[in-house]
Amino acid sequence: MRTALVYHEDMTAARLLWEDPECEIERPERLTAALRRLQQGGLEQRCLQLAPREASEAELGLVHSPEYVSLLRGTQALDTQELRALSGQYDAVYFHPSTFHCARLAVGAALQLVDVVLMGAVHNGLALVRPPGHHSQRTAANGFCVFNNVAIAARHAQQKHGLQRILIVDWDVHHGQGIQYIFEDDPSVLYFSWHRYEHGRFWPYLRESDADAVGQGKGRGFTVNLPWNQVGMGNADYLAAFLHVLLPVAFEVTAWGRCGLGGAVGRGLRARAPPPPSPLLQALSAPPQFDPELVLVSAGFDSAIGDPEGQMQATPECFGHLTQLLQVLAGGRVCAVLEGGYHLESLSQSVCMVVRALLGDPVPPLSGPMEPHRSALESIQSVRAAQAPHWTSLRQQGSAPTPRPGTCSADGRTSLVLPGGPTFKAAEAQASAVLSSLLGQLHLHPTPPVRTAVALTAPDAALGLPPAVLHQEGLHEALAQDTAFTALGKVLHLLKGILDGQVSSGVATTPAAAAMLDVALRCSLSHRAQRVLCVAVGQLDRPPDLANDGRTLWLDIRGKEAAALSPFHVSMPLPGTTGAFLSCVLALVLPLAYGFRPDLVLMVLGPAQGLQEPYAALLAALLRGPAGGRVLVLVEQEPTFQLAGILARVLHGDAPPSLGPFSTAPPEDTQALLYLRGQLEAQWKMLQVAAPS
Repeated sequence: MRTALVYHEDMTAARLLWEDPECEIERPERLTAALRRLQQGGLEQRCLQLAPREASEAELGLVHSPEYVSLLRGTQALDTQELRALSGQYDAVYFHPSTFHCARLAVGAALQLVDVVLMGAVHNGLALVRPPGHHSQRTAANGFCVFNNVAIAARHAQQKHGLQRILIVDWDVHHGQGIQYIFEDDPSVLYFSWHRYEHGRFWPYLRESDADAVGQGKGRGFTVNLPWNQVGMGNADYLAAFLHVLLPVAFEVTAWGRCGLGGAVGRGLRARAPPPPSPLLQALSAPPQFDPELVLVSAGFDSAIGDPEGQMQATPECFGHLTQLLQVLAGGRVCAVLEGGYHLESLSQSVCMVVRALLGDPVPPLSGPMEPHRSALESIQSVRAAQAPHWTSLRQQGSAPTPRPGTCSADGRTSLVLPGGPTFKAAEAQASAVLSSLLGQLHLHPTPPVRTAVALTAPDAALGLPPAVLHQEGLHEALAQDTAFTALGKVLHLLKGILDGQVSSGVATTPAAAAMLDVALRCSLSHRAQRVLCVAVGQLDRPPDLANDGRTLWLDIRGKEAAALSPFHVSMPLPGTTGAFLSCVLALVLPLAYGFRPDLVLMVLGPAQGLQEPYAALLAALLRGPAGGRVLVLVEQEPTFQLAGILARVLHGDAPPSLGPFSTAPPEDTQALLYLRGQLEAQWKMLQVAAPS
């Protein structure tokens, strides 16, 4: 199995024993509702189900003080009045006689998940736990959190498995200040958090939750805070944060080279000021592509629609898309650990979408307008400006203003939204309608029975495909005397399967990519597809008679020059470095693709396409998202079918191979990207990285 699910029913034992409107939302039903929805969707049965052990006190000590652990151990013997009195010493916390046991199980679940992933027993997984952990600090419980599950898991991965680069992504609606405090001076852990902030007027009311809190000492640049200063953030805002902040930083190597062997070599060379090194020395001393060795997700779903804490608008499928984007990092080693989430239906559906993505299933296309809010763009602009001194990719993509100094005051704090109030009831009604609609869409458009199929012009036993990939052979054998006709028959058969919902994605080799693309495009538009995205790499010209009616978005990578010939026909030269390629994909291709919202993606690797296999695999993996997994890749026939096999595996849900050594984008590629964004931003709002002036 590829995905682990870690859960223990004992984690439902702790509950609030007295009246407290602030704490009553953290209840056992959060776990049972999510688990029930996983079972109803047939997702639990497809996972490796693990029952966690209790974390040892030594493991708790990786983050927490012995005195604090001892204090929590003592809660097992306290009566209700004593528990209430102790709880009152902390902010938004309640204790129960079972809290110590539940909290040790929660940590143990996170550790067990990390172990099975790093030992290769599974690719990824989810720990369904409570109490949550990301607010907990070395000597204090905070915000429903007792032990810091994810922080302990990160330290465990470092100490037991020898990891040197860990990415923590916290998409809970509250700032995980506990994780930030633990790692703020540690350059081996990159911590990214978005959170409701409202200029310091939302809990936990901390100045250090703002964008200009970037870490301390050697850890400067390894804390990335993205504060949301308004409620109502939705799918486009969350996606923009990933494309324009998180992923560029996560892929970059420059700042990560400050720690470890790469950084030490660099410092030594600068101190002695030697002559320019030889190419061999440059190759030996260059730090490797960052690609973190592990991604830990503080998976809080109070940032989803309907939650009274967050008051945000992101729908459950958005979290599946975010998970897919993270799976291109760290060889796909993604460990998600539940944090918040207090609207039971929104929480349950969001958990299911994350598990679907972890299993490699296609995720439904994003709903709602793909235009970030102005406030979201202001936040993205602010965090990019704060992080630009530390990350080349953010610095290259245009100058950014210095962020305004943040303010944090107790005055004007956001009031608590209580169940039963008018604000709560209105949000509940809206969320119920949206969530019911999503369930209806899933019922009408179920996951295709075949996730990935390949159609080759000649059989090849060395593809190394996963067992579930359908290898289509023998199609249209009546035309076998002509290779082109054979290839055309196979491509059209595969395309029909995708458009009819029988196949999610596919790869086909062909002796004539340009002609095959032309036929496939026209058949798609005349069959079921309303909008088709064509990503053409190589010597492939857009058909001159193709209507410019908005039904086709043509992206030509390896064009002669950067040009926006129309809002639906964009051309740019093939990027020449790792950094330039990543900028092209994250800052141009994906924003356009998600903004266009295609029904089908046609990715074509034509003659002289010049894209190395890891680059092509990453592009294909990332293009799974915009059309809900409906991707057909056409590859100009080559002497071997190794590339077709790699592409089939990533479309099936496997992680793409590493891109190798990182090199920054040359000025000409950066200028081409900035030019195209400037030409296209008015039409395609997902390209924006700053609020319009």
